[in-house]
Amino acid sequence: MADFDLAIIGGGLNGVSFARDAAGRGLRVILLEQGDLGSAASSASPRLIHGDLAMLERWAFLRVRAALAERDIWLRIAPHLVRPMRFGLPAHSEERPPWLLRSGLWLYDRLGSARNLPGSATVDVTHHPIGNALKRPFGTAFEYSDCVVDDSRLVIAHALDAAERGAVIRTGARCVRADRLATWRLVVIDRGRRQVITARALANATGAWTASVAEIVLSMPPPRAGAFQISHIIVGRLFDTDNIYVFQNVDRRLVFASPYERDFTLIGTVTHPFKGDPAVVSMAAADISYLCEATSRYFRQRVEPFDVIRTVSGANMGVSSRTRGTASDGAITFDARRGKAPLLTIFGGDITTSRLRAERAVSKLAPFYPMSPRWTANTPLPGGDFEWARFEAEVDRARERWRFLSEAEAQRLVGAYGTRVAAVLGEAKERSDLGPAFGPELSGAEVRYLMAKEWARFPDDILWRRTKLGLTMPPADREALGAFMANAHV
Repeated sequence: MADFDLAIIGGGLNGVSFARDAAGRGLRVILLEQGDLGSAASSASPRLIHGDLAMLERWAFLRVRAALAERDIWLRIAPHLVRPMRFGLPAHSEERPPWLLRSGLWLYDRLGSARNLPGSATVDVTHHPIGNALKRPFGTAFEYSDCVVDDSRLVIAHALDAAERGAVIRTGARCVRADRLATWRLVVIDRGRRQVITARALANATGAWTASVAEIVLSMPPPRAGAFQISHIIVGRLFDTDNIYVFQNVDRRLVFASPYERDFTLIGTVTHPFKGDPAVVSMAAADISYLCEATSRYFRQRVEPFDVIRTVSGANMGVSSRTRGTASDGAITFDARRGKAPLLTIFGGDITTSRLRAERAVSKLAPFYPMSPRWTANTPLPGGDFEWARFEAEVDRARERWRFLSEAEAQRLVGAYGTRVAAVLGEAKERSDLGPAFGPELSGAEVRYLMAKEWARFPDDILWRRTKLGLTMPPADREALGAFMANAHV
């Protein structure tokens, strides 16, 4: 008998979503991640849960409708991680005409669920707060509703739920060989120790490593797909309103400028083909200049390359023209030859459709295993057992219980852990009960929780993925954090 029903290689969003769905349907699951969960493309996304407005120009109406239906599901199952936002799209005289934008947004509203979020509207930016940061003579803009998400925390939430449903999650575990017989025999180097694991089915969910894992580890032909790089820049806060700007650039691409971690702005996205080592992805100077110029066409405050505080880049696999689907949908291939253990390959796609993609992938295994029905659309992720409209009420509850928290601290903690904040703060009565402080917000208690429950092993796992506090933490506190984690016993 095999050790597991399903082994998954890769701990990005596709991998952990697959693990959560499969574990919830009764399969014995193990997930192997060579580094940290969500450490590649899954933490370098545009952070949007949306129907992808640009897809309307490609007449992909069914795809937009399906994505907007997924947007509603995310608001229901992850209200702490997914937040509704108003998006402002200024009309530029040299780009798409206003009538076209108005028509497209009318259709966008019709394709979505009108009862959940406010519909689109035309605004006079000379008398509207979104116009304060814009150059003149922009006079008209269009508002519509979509959502933003904490991409890294979404990965962790899926892994947590999978583990609580029986899945084994191993980080720092690299699969170096997989032999395919009636069952899969995997040779794994788990933090320096060699192990052999058997599984009845295998899933390759390694993102930009999909082709190399297929060739080197599985000894199989790689999928017909190419790698692409996605990049963003982070600058200081450019506007005071709590909305996202959508700018039309001269090449007809859309550029987003989003509020980011209170004091910053995330600007993206640049996407182009990628060649090289996916573990080392850097943003070219030309791409930085592109985003700076695109936003400077609109903002009063010009954005220059020297204003960039941090770049965020990742590589993933993209669907080729020979593979069915769209880049946003991703791709799933299934190989179930007679006498050979099944193999699933899942790659690409955006955050919005990741739940549906995992659901479809697990369903392909239904002929091989007795499993329970599809379930992820109606079951909250850990900490998400409240209605999204009650987010501020959850913040108020946290401040009533832990009175030493500031408004901003409570919002960050609820936005990360939802109703599970108590697992982090425990019975603390005052700030000193949380242990040493690292920077203005990170406490020893939170670090211990992240190490014990969320697979954090190194400072970067905490500073740039499970939180984004690396943006504000002084160098001395980063060093102290590293020393604390090295000596922590959890």
